Amino acid sequence: MSARHETTEAKLDWLRELSEEAAHAASEKAVARQHERGKLLARERLELLLDPGSFVELDRFVRHREIEFGMHDKRPWGDAVVTGYGTVFGRPVCVFSQDFTVFGGSLSEVFAEKVCKVMDMALKVGCPVVGINDSGGARIQEGVVSLAGYAEIFWRNVQASGVVPQVSLIMGPCAGGAVYSPAITDFVLMTEGTSYMFITGPDVVKTVTGEDVSFEDLGGATAHATKSGVAHLAAPDEQACIEDARYLLTFLPQNNLETAPYAPPTDPVDREAPELDSLIPDSTHKPYDMKRVIESVADDGAFLEIQPAHAENIVCGFARLGGHAVGIIGNQPSALAGVLDIDASVKAARFVRTCDAFNVPLVTFVDVPGFLPGTAQEWGGIIRHGAKLLYAYAEATVPKLTVITRKAYGGAYDVMSSKHIRADVNVAWPTAEVAVMGPEGAVNIVFRHELDDAEDPEGRRGELIADYKERFANPYSAAERGYIDDVIEPRRTRPYLIRALEATLSKREPGPKRKHGNIPL
Repeated sequence: MSARHETTEAKLDWLRELSEEAAHAASEKAVARQHERGKLLARERLELLLDPGSFVELDRFVRHREIEFGMHDKRPWGDAVVTGYGTVFGRPVCVFSQDFTVFGGSLSEVFAEKVCKVMDMALKVGCPVVGINDSGGARIQEGVVSLAGYAEIFWRNVQASGVVPQVSLIMGPCAGGAVYSPAITDFVLMTEGTSYMFITGPDVVKTVTGEDVSFEDLGGATAHATKSGVAHLAAPDEQACIEDARYLLTFLPQNNLETAPYAPPTDPVDREAPELDSLIPDSTHKPYDMKRVIESVADDGAFLEIQPAHAENIVCGFARLGGHAVGIIGNQPSALAGVLDIDASVKAARFVRTCDAFNVPLVTFVDVPGFLPGTAQEWGGIIRHGAKLLYAYAEATVPKLTVITRKAYGGAYDVMSSKHIRADVNVAWPTAEVAVMGPEGAVNIVFRHELDDAEDPEGRRGELIADYKERFANPYSAAERGYIDDVIEPRRTRPYLIRALEATLSKREPGPKRKHGNIPL
């Protein structure tokens, strides 16, 4: 063996030792504490997220600058974040995983550089970015340098927005300015009991407002999954959260120039769903579950609902039709009668724009009695927030398919992917009611004076309501004018939608030349 070869072997051995040290930089005590909290290590999380053996680590020998205040004798390899790339179901992704066992996962200058480097790589090659957050915040010893690092990451989040999918997994603390990076990403997933997000912690809240609140109630997974809507999915543990992230990625393309991967269906594309023929109650005031409609239509009944516990009066999520990934939005009659309010409008608008950014076709199921009335909604800005949903649908250029199952009243009919804001295919069930308002309200307004003078007001009101229903509260008046393309049997919804989707997949709709629109944020 040559001397040169021996020198190379020695160097490789030395690098292997350093690599091993980098992988186990945290003390045994810190590792034990992490596991005691029910949390995995940074690399353990990546092992679950990525396909076995696919992870390639970057910058494993990076260390923080020696000039850090009080840190000259503590310079672990890799600092407090693990970065690299690998595959999920064989498709490339770039990843970073914050390591709480090293300096509490605090962000330093080199930490930020590592994250920025892998985000730049994702933009260059056109693949998703998955970030696992578990950090105590900015590293105090570095002062403003760490704040600059956050801003560099935020800037890249914005540049990547709508270009490559960005998914954030919150698996520990994420507080202060650090929360704005996940907030810009497309999806935020949290773990129950071990993760939390907030701008200011419980101690500051109590000092400023006097409120006594726990970490979990203030910014835990349940709070953000139900109240704020910040979390798109909440899982009982880290393994389930990571599995949700893997499944979510199957519905998204690698970037905005591609389409989501096709999965050959095992569910016959011509399968009918006879149960839908009797799903709508005879009384228009009785609720039903829109999720039953969605699951009856989707391939194998599989539906990944997004934000299931937030603004439950509207349902959003991903499914497949004939093997093609689609985004589904549906009013939920079993929650607030499916009415549109502030939270529902914002939730659906965000989902519509996400699907449109990544070429995922939209399927909308409509049963909407209107917008929620009241001072709380009006003063809260229902006009502005409802306009977000209208803007999102009107702006979307992906294939848009709409099914009206029952009520489609007033301005809410227009907003929910109507033909007038350029939906491609609009159909209705025979139970559909397309009108300015419900029969009772319309009669009370139009025939107010006649009813006041009638000898039998209730009897006359009943006659007028029946006449209104026959003339207006049905899908045929809209179909006469071409606002509805067809009135179909509910059982035929799945095969009809699949054929319509395949006919519109090649849709191209160039927009006007402009820098960007001005959505009413």
